[in-house]
Amino acid sequence: MNGRKWLSASLTGALAVSVLAGCSGSGDKEKAKGDVAVKTDGMPIVPEKVNLKMVAGKAPTTAPDWNNVMLWQEYEKLTNVHVDWEMVPFDSLAEKRNIMLTGGDYPDALFTAQIPTSELAKYGSQGIFIKLNDLIDKYAPNLKALMAKYPEVRKGLTMPDGNIYSFPTIYDPEFTSVLAGGKMWIKKEWLQKLNLPEPATTEEFYQTLKAIKEKDPNGNGQPDEVGYASVGIGPLITYLKGAWGLGNRGVRHGNVDMDPSSSGKLRFIPADPKYKEMLQYVQKLYSEGLIDKDIFTVQANQFYATGAKGVYGTMVTTGPYTLMKQEGYYGLGALKGPGGDQVYSAVGSALANPGAFVITDHNKNPEATVRWMDNLYSEEGNKMFFMGFEGKSYETKNGEFEYTKEITDNPNGLTFEQALVKYVVWPGGGYPNIVRQKYFKGAESRPEAVEAASRFSKQFPKEIWPIFSYTPEEDEKRVAMETDINSYVTEMQAKFITGKASFAEWDNYIATLKKMKLDDYMKIYQAAYDRYAKEK
Repeated sequence: MNGRKWLSASLTGALAVSVLAGCSGSGDKEKAKGDVAVKTDGMPIVPEKVNLKMVAGKAPTTAPDWNNVMLWQEYEKLTNVHVDWEMVPFDSLAEKRNIMLTGGDYPDALFTAQIPTSELAKYGSQGIFIKLNDLIDKYAPNLKALMAKYPEVRKGLTMPDGNIYSFPTIYDPEFTSVLAGGKMWIKKEWLQKLNLPEPATTEEFYQTLKAIKEKDPNGNGQPDEVGYASVGIGPLITYLKGAWGLGNRGVRHGNVDMDPSSSGKLRFIPADPKYKEMLQYVQKLYSEGLIDKDIFTVQANQFYATGAKGVYGTMVTTGPYTLMKQEGYYGLGALKGPGGDQVYSAVGSALANPGAFVITDHNKNPEATVRWMDNLYSEEGNKMFFMGFEGKSYETKNGEFEYTKEITDNPNGLTFEQALVKYVVWPGGGYPNIVRQKYFKGAESRPEAVEAASRFSKQFPKEIWPIFSYTPEEDEKRVAMETDINSYVTEMQAKFITGKASFAEWDNYIATLKKMKLDDYMKIYQAAYDRYAKEK
């Protein structure tokens, strides 16, 4: 059967017609792989069905069995690639993955794989994860174009040996709301009632929280208002860093950024004098009861349940409406600190998750697998992955894509995600794809989130780092030190804020970090950064 006949035969379904627009080509370019002809463009990918086995990390909110999801059933009709899915819950995925990889009993590919860069480098150097450089160049035009457009994605995917072993999750840099993730929300109605302006400085933020606590803005005569709340103190620290000039390369490296006093030298943030000043500010908020008293112990479900009562004046979360059904909040920009610093440090890299998808050396059809994966990064593949299918899970109104009533107001009482997962698999995250604003309809796409991002995106750091990669030798040393150092930093952060440790103990805190081989740790970090910086 020639190429044109089997291409024509595949177009009998309506889905194939609709998706073809995003991946069409001459239809004549083929490459032999044994007895399988793999086309470099056009659909289907192969003339005769290819069967693949994949393990998928399973979030609690995704479909329990991807073999029954419409996305993969229809994508098989389009591509002529059948996937047999094995689901592994996220909470046991790392253990299961390592048992499979070390024991040799692993599938053709891993999807929503959650593979850290250390394991990409390790299993890539062993040949278990195949090198993708040449395959991407020939069979992945969509990822190739994204890497060319956003160099930090390519640089972050490139391991120390110069090879790429994975397909990533990418956040479209133009979708600034998703880059920022959780935002600082403030209750507009309470500001108006208290006759206060939007806080623009750390001092104004303090005064606002104080007024919320003391002046009964909800008018019920009860002291039930909470100035600030979040799950843990971390989101507040991340938000405030930029007011002291810290976190100047974004959140992917929570404790490391660029030392502004020296060119090209990294800084360990929790050992910097400005970090101490920031903790003193947070300690003041906590000691005066302006922060939720349970912030160090509260669980997410408890945080959402309390937030649904409308008692939080400010909070960091992805969206008050989607999580708590609370309206009337809007997002703050970066605060200006006492030294004049004003950077929105709570922003992540476009390379959100480097190790979302890998192909193993057991795969007999890597070319077809790369094309199968890459098409999901195309416009049409991207729309299908997130929105599903027109007339079923979404409809088009005035050029905008909207989920149907079945999804947003399910007649059987299903939640948004419960209704959606029979069509698509993205709920729960971890997927290899690109998150674009026009197809992603989560909390970050809501009008209030987009409006907030339009303001604070002007305050983003001049450069935002993705996760760095390390050689296996570096990583063995780094992980042991990092675990101890970060645990100590987190422990002392809580003690300083709650007053269990005095700031008079600061010098002893720094000396302890030195004893934990902080200097050696930073040398490894510096080497990883230097490699990243040299990548063109």
